[in-house]
Amino acid sequence: MIKKTPKQKRLEEKILSHLKQKAKEVAEYIFKDEEIQVLQDYANTVSIKRLGFNDHGPVHMRKAALNALKMFDLLHESGIKFNLEGEKLGTVEDSQVSVLIASLLHDVGMSSTRDHHEIIGIMIAEPIIQRILDAIYGKNVQRKCILKSMVVEGIFGHMATEKIYSLEAGLVLIGDGCDMEKGRSRITTLLSQQPRVGDIHKYSASSIQKVNILPGNKKPIKILIEMSQSAGFFQIEEVLFPKIISSPVKPYIELYGQVKNKDMMQYL
Repeated sequence: MIKKTPKQKRLEEKILSHLKQKAKEVAEYIFKDEEIQVLQDYANTVSIKRLGFNDHGPVHMRKAALNALKMFDLLHESGIKFNLEGEKLGTVEDSQVSVLIASLLHDVGMSSTRDHHEIIGIMIAEPIIQRILDAIYGKNVQRKCILKSMVVEGIFGHMATEKIYSLEAGLVLIGDGCDMEKGRSRITTLLSQQPRVGDIHKYSASSIQKVNILPGNKKPIKILIEMSQSAGFFQIEEVLFPKIISSPVKPYIELYGQVKNKDMMQYL
C-alpha cells in the first residue's frame, strides 16, 4: 500500500499537467510503483534522520522533476532541439521521458549513503529503469537502450561533479539545484538545535522564499530567486550557480537573485 502526503499528490498533479502520451504514461507508472515510493521514502529517512541533511525524498524528487519539466517546455517553445531529436535518435517526447525518469530517480542512492550516491543510485535504479522502459516502449530495443543510457547520464551528472553532455541530463542537474526554497530545509532546522559546521547551508536555504522559472528576456529560461535576507546569496553561489555552470543548458539561462525590497542581482 503506497502512502503519500498531500504535498506529493499536488506535485504529481502538476507534473502530469506538463505531460502527454508516453511521458504521461511513464509518470503514472512511476507514481503507482511501490518499489520506487519505498526507495524515495527511505532515501529521505537516511538523509534527514541518519545524516542530518535536508529533503532527498519523494517531495524533493518530484520538485526537481517539475522544475526540469518547466525548463524543458521553455526550451522546446523557443525552438531549441534536444540531443535525441538533433541526433535523429528519438523524439521530443523521448527526451522528456528521459528527463522525467532521471529526475524522479536521481536521489535513490541516498538510501545507502551520501558519498557517491549518484553512482550507487544508478546501481539501484538500473533494473527499475529497465522495467519502466519495458512497460512503455515494449519491444523497441533501440529506443529503450538509448533512453536508458540517457537516464543514467542524468542521474550520474546531477551533482555537477562529473561532465555531462546532453541538454536532457543538463535539465536534471539544474532542476535538482532549483529545489532550494526554505521548506526543503525546514525539517533539519527543527531537528538540529546545536550549532555545527555547515549550518550556513541550512540557514541560507531558509532565506530562499521562492524559485521562479520563467521565460527569459533574452534567453529561453529565466530563473529568479527571491530571498528574505542576503544569506540566500550563499545558496545561489555555492549550490545552484555551480550546477548551472556545469550544465549544457547554461547558454539558455538567465539567473537572478533578489532580496526583498532591494535591487536584483544578475549572475547570468
